[in-house]
Amino acid sequence: MDLATVIFYVFVLITLGSAAVVVVSRNIVRAAFALLFTLFGVAAMYAFLMADFLAVTQLLVYVGGILVLLIFGVMLTNRQISVDIKTGTVQTWLAALIVAALGGTLAGIVWSTQWNILSQPPAETAGAPKIGEMFLGSYLLPFEIASAVLLVALIGAALIARRERTS
Repeated sequence: MDLATVIFYVFVLITLGSAAVVVVSRNIVRAAFALLFTLFGVAAMYAFLMADFLAVTQLLVYVGGILVLLIFGVMLTNRQISVDIKTGTVQTWLAALIVAALGGTLAGIVWSTQWNILSQPPAETAGAPKIGEMFLGSYLLPFEIASAVLLVALIGAALIARRERTS
C-alpha cells in the first residue's frame, strides 16, 4: 500500500469516527462540531478520488454555509449552549439487528463485486473548468433563478421563525 492509500484510509476513519460521534452524542454542539469533521473528511475523500468540483462544493456549500448556519442557529437559540438531546431508546435491539443485516449485505456486495480499477483516469473527465463553462454558458439563468428561490425561502423561514406567537 502506498502513502496516498494510507492517507485516504485515515480520512475514511476520521469521517466514520466523527459520524459516529454525531449519531451518539447527546450534546448538540458537540454533534455539530463532529459534523464539521465528517463533512471535511468527505471533502478530502472527494479530493482523493479526483472529483475536485465535488470537493470544493462540499467545502463551500456544506461546511461554509449549512454547517455554519446550523452552529449559529444552535448557539443563538434561547441562549443555551449546552443543550442535551434526550430521546427514549425504543427497540434498540431491532434497530441493531437491521443495521447488522444491512451492513453484512453491503459488505458481501463489496466483497463479491469485480472492481474495474483504472491505472489512469479517463481522458475526458468533467472537471471544474468544464463544469464552470457549462454553468456560465447555457445553464447560467436556471442556476441564478435557483439561487434566488433559495434566498427567498431562507428569508421566509427566518421571518416565520422570528414571528411572535400570540397564544
